[in-house]
Amino acid sequence: MGTSNENLDKELGLDYPVNWEYKLITDTSDDLKNSIKELLGNRNYKLVFSKKSKNGKYDSYILSLTVHSDEDRKGIYESLKKDKNIKIII
Repeated sequence: MGTSNENLDKELGLDYPVNWEYKLITDTSDDLKNSIKELLGNRNYKLVFSKKSKNGKYDSYILSLTVHSDEDRKGIYESLKKDKNIKIII
């Protein structure tokens, strides 16, 4: 699985809580929706289709939600990274 964590390890100087977006690339859209629902539970979030890859094999989605701290933001990222349905996180 590929990931982009350039914003993960450094302090960003954000004023929490803040709305944060993760771009997710998957080849299994239905499974992704179920995974996100299971991962985030009762948290409010939006998962919006972004686009299909040129060859049609992958779909990208934007996951938007409020994060409350660096630890929260990084924890969500780490959980997403472990999900077998997510190929890349940007």
